[in-house]
Amino acid sequence: MEDACNFRCVYCLPEGFRKTIEAPPLSVPEIARLLRAFAELGLWKVRLTGGEPTLRQDIVDIARTAAETPGVRRVALSTNGYRLSALAPDLAAAGVRAVNVSVDSLDEGRFEELTGRRLLREVLSGIDRCLELGLSTKINAVLLSGVNDGELGAFLALAKDRPLGVRFIELMRNGAAGPIFEKRHLSGQVVVEALLSRGWREKPRLEGDGPAQRFSHPDYAGEAGLIAPYAKDFCAACNRLRVTSRGGLRLCLFAEEDFSLRDLLQDDAQKEALKARVRTLLGRKEPSHYLPEGRFGTAKNFALMGG
Repeated sequence: MEDACNFRCVYCLPEGFRKTIEAPPLSVPEIARLLRAFAELGLWKVRLTGGEPTLRQDIVDIARTAAETPGVRRVALSTNGYRLSALAPDLAAAGVRAVNVSVDSLDEGRFEELTGRRLLREVLSGIDRCLELGLSTKINAVLLSGVNDGELGAFLALAKDRPLGVRFIELMRNGAAGPIFEKRHLSGQVVVEALLSRGWREKPRLEGDGPAQRFSHPDYAGEAGLIAPYAKDFCAACNRLRVTSRGGLRLCLFAEEDFSLRDLLQDDAQKEALKARVRTLLGRKEPSHYLPEGRFGTAKNFALMGG
């Protein structure tokens, strides 16, 4: 719902956010019409992402709009966490039930090197606040060989006594991450082997689960997870669609193009036409991405489409 971001993560926006799109982001009424149409097509889980969605001053209104949409059963938020301590109570009251927070290192200096911001303590405080409020809370850590791959134990320790999910994400190539991908890419299989060697076991999939693998351990209150897009059959479990902050339907994170829906979001009378367009476009969804072949579509950075 927002393509701007105030962090400068080395694999996404190493030079910082630069505005390239003049059109304003979708308004709350446009978002409401979009969600109603998708819910009538069977969507029941909504994730608000970015960029950094909490840069929008109306993020609580957006969350409430999503939660109040008939048919929507779960609203989640993906964030860099810098505003979570302050926003979490209002987001929970608005209907957000799950929060994913990007934390690529638990070392304060390394975190600053990776994000361009010395905000690790504030981010971790926000995670604590979400847990206190009973929100389903996960940490997302992008794997970077030679940078944070030695922190596996430290990340898992966070889930020892708390119902916290710790997910490791294999670095994906995009337009901004070519050089760092070549230098820092680490196969997710390394994490799987490390987890299994420590007594973790893969959990069965639940309704609504995406392509992430989930692991549990009898001695841990939380769980571990892995998103490994280069693994065989990764896309077989994909049930995701993305709509950009300007109303472009993106059938895959690594798609070659977006399909604008915005012209059909201007009044309620266009709902059936919107649903028809979405149905037609779904027929163009590829069975898999083409990352192993070195193709990453128009994904210049993940801020534009919600990585």
